[in-house]
Amino acid sequence: MIRIGVDTGGTFTDFVSLGSEGLRVHKVRSTPDDPSRAIIAGIAELAGDLRGLDVVHGSTVATNAVLERRGARLALVATAGFEDVLRIGRQTRPELYNLDVDERQPLVDPALTFALDERICADGTVIKPLDRNEVIQIAHRLREAEVAAVAVCLLHSYANPAHELLVTALLREHGFSVSASHEVLREYREFERWSTTAVNAYVTPLMAGYLSVLEANLRESRLRIMQSNGGVISAATARARSVTTILSGPAGGAVGAKAVADAAGYARIITFDMGGTSSDVSLIDGKLGTTTESRVGDFPVRLPIIDIHTVGAGGGSIAFVDAGGALRVGPRSAGADPGPACYGNGTELTVTDANLLLGRLDEQYFLGGRMALDRERARTAARTLATKLSLSETEVAEGVIRVANANMERAIRVVSVQRGFDPREFALLAFGGAGGMHACELAAGLDMSTVIVPRHAGVLSALGMLLADVTRDYSQTVLRRSDDTSTLEIEAMFGPLVARAAMELSTEDFSESQVRIVQSLDVRYVGQSYEITVPFTDRYREAFDDAHARSYGYANPLRPTEIVNLRVTAIGITEKPHLPSVVVDDAIGATARRVADALFDGRLVPTSFYHWEALAPGSIGDGPAVVGGGEATAVVPPGFQFRIDEFGNLVATRMVARHDRPTDALETVAR
Repeated sequence: MIRIGVDTGGTFTDFVSLGSEGLRVHKVRSTPDDPSRAIIAGIAELAGDLRGLDVVHGSTVATNAVLERRGARLALVATAGFEDVLRIGRQTRPELYNLDVDERQPLVDPALTFALDERICADGTVIKPLDRNEVIQIAHRLREAEVAAVAVCLLHSYANPAHELLVTALLREHGFSVSASHEVLREYREFERWSTTAVNAYVTPLMAGYLSVLEANLRESRLRIMQSNGGVISAATARARSVTTILSGPAGGAVGAKAVADAAGYARIITFDMGGTSSDVSLIDGKLGTTTESRVGDFPVRLPIIDIHTVGAGGGSIAFVDAGGALRVGPRSAGADPGPACYGNGTELTVTDANLLLGRLDEQYFLGGRMALDRERARTAARTLATKLSLSETEVAEGVIRVANANMERAIRVVSVQRGFDPREFALLAFGGAGGMHACELAAGLDMSTVIVPRHAGVLSALGMLLADVTRDYSQTVLRRSDDTSTLEIEAMFGPLVARAAMELSTEDFSESQVRIVQSLDVRYVGQSYEITVPFTDRYREAFDDAHARSYGYANPLRPTEIVNLRVTAIGITEKPHLPSVVVDDAIGATARRVADALFDGRLVPTSFYHWEALAPGSIGDGPAVVGGGEATAVVPPGFQFRIDEFGNLVATRMVARHDRPTDALETVAR
């Protein structure tokens, strides 16, 4: 069976296949109006047939539906008196000193919020029973309102879901797509639980329709979907829990980046994924970082996801002059249609156009020679901004790159400096179609010494999907004092979650030896509002104190703690492709295909152009250099050397590290 990883991006859709012919890669233009068209066409071109395949797909359908507000017509059924939880939220403001704050716009129209006169206490006791006839009356009102999806969020259903179970069953009997909060997130904190449930309900009909089209075309193959936590699930599970796929593409990139870094011998990396629309960064300190504190647009999604920070800066990001006369880049993107100006249809200047005008793209070998670039069209797009700014086209292009780099550098600082990590102690692993073009300049700005651009950088997210295991997450709020709860009692509380995890994973055809169950606890000091997740062992208390000290600079082993949530992760170990490598004996001087001028720091510099496919492992060279490949380009500026390692990755190293100076602190503040 041929395994294929598919990553749908804003500009290109990427494919990686693993079969008897080894590892193969492919890339096609995305079709934003219907992403499945590009997927089916690309699979057919790569595999030659749509039968007998094992396809793992990272989808942006759910993400875009939330960000663009084009999900299902959604209704909320809530406990009477709590109909406005989603509108009120946490009563916090994203901009503390902004006096003109826009009102929160929830996914549910207030007119489509329906109250049930029922009540369950925080300990699970039923205070006021549910009236079945009241639910049936609401079902008729939902039908009249032409509702497509319903979020059922009742108070304290994490402690006792009996009322939610009945409401959900009755509404499903009436033909509605229903998301119940105890099924999506069985944890306390009503706003976060209801928000996550509402997002799931909002995107489920759209995701179900999208997956149905793919399954119809791949009916003789197996289709699995990448999740935000770095694991994959069946298409059937993804239809029911679409919210778990919200950040599936970036998660695949993080999984692929870690695999490449581990193979190359780098345990500590900062990943930098620059695609056509956005850039995603994540810090990996030996293992993938995860969080349950995430947002999609304005909406909290409290599910385990890989900790990724995203900014609207990609190869297709459009440059413009703002009302104050300053040059800005993004977040608006040219996407796949019309795309950057140099692709032949766009009319606005993008980051890709700027790189071409600076001589940092090999227009004779873009995408391995499969696509021609239109330099004059890019120059025309730059001329419009140049006139407004009284600059030359080249000066505008260089400004665009500097502004885009500043945006991306800030993103890297968010996941490193702002969380207590020194980026100089990490390697920067850059991928995506445009990541390798900016990575060295970003590394120089952050005083990092090593940059890694994987051999298949342009399709690394798709490769990561082939490396992902099948993963399912489960949680349950318990709110128990640690000193009143023995280890045996905790194990007993875990029992139902572990049994459910093992049962559901068994439906994915994994043998017992391929299944791993991971148990962890959310713990906090009594009186605190938030918790830290630690592995469940008989020494979990010491692990919590150590984690608290790392995160906040102090710990108090004498202070009592409480267990807030139980967490179980069920992992089905999949077959992993081996990254091809060769033994490197001696360094080989790289031979350039040609030499041409490119602009760096305001100066035209003779620059060597290489074809990645022609560089054997062990090849070395000095910057400035442009290394073009079939999926991505790497730019090595002056002051860097590069080598091709045994896996075909380009590893760039700064020849002279920047010395600390008094102005460095001022530069950091300015950024």
